[in-house]
Amino acid sequence: MTTISLDMYQAIALAALVYCLGGVLVKKLPFLSKYCIPIPVAGGIVFALVHLVLYSAGILEITFDSTLQTVFMTVFFCSVGFTACFKLLKKGGVQVFMFLGLAIGIVVLQNILGSSLATVFGLDSKLGLCMGSIPLVGGHGTAGSFGPLLEDNYAVVGANTVAVAAATYGLVSGSMMGGPIARRRVEKLGLKSTAAAEGNEVAEVNDPIDAKKFTNAALFLAIAIGLGTIVTAGFNMIHFTMPAYIGAMLIAAAIRNIWDARGVDLPMQEIDTLGSLSLNLFLSMALMSLKLWQLIDLALPMIVILLVQTVLMFLYANFVVFNVMGRDYEAAAMTTAFCGFGMGATPNAMANMKALAERYGAAPRAFFVVPLVGSLFIDFFNGIILTTFINFL
Repeated sequence: MTTISLDMYQAIALAALVYCLGGVLVKKLPFLSKYCIPIPVAGGIVFALVHLVLYSAGILEITFDSTLQTVFMTVFFCSVGFTACFKLLKKGGVQVFMFLGLAIGIVVLQNILGSSLATVFGLDSKLGLCMGSIPLVGGHGTAGSFGPLLEDNYAVVGANTVAVAAATYGLVSGSMMGGPIARRRVEKLGLKSTAAAEGNEVAEVNDPIDAKKFTNAALFLAIAIGLGTIVTAGFNMIHFTMPAYIGAMLIAAAIRNIWDARGVDLPMQEIDTLGSLSLNLFLSMALMSLKLWQLIDLALPMIVILLVQTVLMFLYANFVVFNVMGRDYEAAAMTTAFCGFGMGATPNAMANMKALAERYGAAPRAFFVVPLVGSLFIDFFNGIILTTFINFL
């Protein structure tokens, strides 16, 4: 078998091509956009499948230098830290705190379930986390970061491949599950939208990105990442292992809230742009480096665990989320959204709510609460909870 080793420059060039391939696929194949499959995921999965065929035929194996993958991962999660505005969380009111509490609850339950069932199948309990909140609540971004961490630091074989495969399953299942649950509640209980005449329109202002703000955004990210390494080293000294990006997230969150307290604006649009760019390249590299042949021995346990996780999400969303959030039309919208980001990603949640709103009417409260929790806060808390599980399992 021929082995090709790509250095970090060649790897990032290939990642860019894989991203472009994903863009073409999402544009040409409607079902990919229907289920909100991210562009780098679409391209990366196709590349990984081609690599699987070549490897299985004994023709070719490709290895990658993952140096830049780690850099892009850290930049992305650092940008997430800058969104952790606790003043905004407080402004959202009790519903935001309730929804965040429910999200934290499912994170804990998914990890308990995943690690327990992995132990039942005779697998490493940490591998169960790769079928818990790492891929489900966390999505492909968290899967691509914690997977290599578990493989490199804890010798959990196949962690990265299992996590990314589970994240892909979650995207599809979350999209398919949310709609029917909400429709059943709306039609059975005769729920109605109460926002029809309120005209809840939110004007989004996207100022042009200028060079100075872009430079400042890069500097803030660099400072937070650098100081974050000190935080990470401090935790390592007390034998509490955590991904490098957690320290960067904590520092970024601290900077954001200090700046908010001073009444000074950060270049958030530019930080988000750099974060999105890093996420796309990071995901492309993470998925094209998948070793799908490692899934063969894990097929049965993985199928069982993910099916049980799906049942857990169905019961939790249908009976816990709906009732806690008020048993009204807005609660139904939040329930369908919860399936989306609890099994896949926030875009899935928004797509689920949009489909419901187009059929039954607007749900402005849900459209405020869900993206606030799903995009700004849950990744932060998920990372902290996962780090705790990893250190105590």
